[in-house]
Amino acid sequence: MINEYEKLLAGLDDVDWAGLSHAYESAHDVPGHIRTLCGDDDEARKQAFNSLFNSIFHQGSRYSASPVAVPFLARIAVAGPAAAREETMLLLTRLAVDWHDEYDVTTGINVAGWRAAAAEAGPEEFLPWYEEQLAAATDADERTELQELRDWVAAGNSPDSRWSALQSYDAVLAELPGLLALLDGDDRCLRTRITYLLAWFPEFSSTSLPRLLALAAHEKDPVTAATALLAAGLLGPPSTAGDITPHLDAAEPLMRWAAATALIRLANLDETPVGPGLIGRAVTELTAAARSPFDRVTDYCEGDLHGHIQRTLRSLPPGSNPASVREALEACLPRIVWDSSGSRSRRAIQELFPAPLPHPAPRFADLTAAQQQLLGDLAGHLHTWLIRSSADRLRELGLPHTQEALQSYVGTHRTA
Repeated sequence: MINEYEKLLAGLDDVDWAGLSHAYESAHDVPGHIRTLCGDDDEARKQAFNSLFNSIFHQGSRYSASPVAVPFLARIAVAGPAAAREETMLLLTRLAVDWHDEYDVTTGINVAGWRAAAAEAGPEEFLPWYEEQLAAATDADERTELQELRDWVAAGNSPDSRWSALQSYDAVLAELPGLLALLDGDDRCLRTRITYLLAWFPEFSSTSLPRLLALAAHEKDPVTAATALLAAGLLGPPSTAGDITPHLDAAEPLMRWAAATALIRLANLDETPVGPGLIGRAVTELTAAARSPFDRVTDYCEGDLHGHIQRTLRSLPPGSNPASVREALEACLPRIVWDSSGSRSRRAIQELFPAPLPHPAPRFADLTAAQQQLLGDLAGHLHTWLIRSSADRLRELGLPHTQEALQSYVGTHRTA
């Protein structure tokens, strides 16, 4: 361990980690992983991050050890080794909001609703039920298991994921004043990470919103600036439209896309000053972005520009420029960069291939441009399970239904 970082971990060994839990029961190994983040062994640091992602944030689940780890991670993000800070910010973001952006990217997080749901699923709500079950149990093994669960709940835990996730969210919320220092740093990646994180904390918006608008106006890096602009659109009241609208005329297309996306979110709020003409301009920008995607994108919606545009357009009230909206949606349809559930892929296949192809299948070069784009994206997709989830439909259509077969079909005809 490098001594200069020892102060960041003050109190780490005072925590009863063995009494806390993560995905693999006792969290006794967490302090060792956190300490490794501040070491000088790059491979060990990588393994420590993997272990933390898989234990205190396991496939989106948070545990009693998760919020306790947050203050130490926040210190590392602000003042830890350069090699550890960006990845630590990513872990803090996931601990706070999981993949909420996949679902809430057009509206922002409804924290009030989340808090209300969590309040109905807290330990005090579950404890009477466990005590009732324990009193009625007669089997010794069942009583032992129920006693352990009852004691765990009595210690202030809840089996409801909404409650446990909120504990980590609030732990990160408490660290935001210190993390704001990253906005003023020289590291562009860290500025982008903290900007993205701020987008999901409406309760902190009185502090963050002015900083985000200023960053969008003066930041040199377009990705960081666009991230800030979108964050402002997710957090801001209707009056924020006045600050965002000028960015529709930005020279950088990524900024115009961000402004358009933010304005559509604001247009869905009550008493918004965003009129039909402005919505029309926003839809035009989203259509242009769908047709000519950028080399660099933001982290929103896992970096899936077309998925983000599609979600944004579908959030518009019915009847909002239907022809131009349909045109933009059609431009998004064949582009599959990221699709966590596979639903976008299946929908695109259904719409672009409404009927089975003749046998034998036509040459790839004879398909429409949209069909070629879709199959090309699927063939080169990072996650093979995405094609497996659509394999039955591809087979019914007479198309290759494995990634290897798709790659051969696309590649052979592209080079023929």
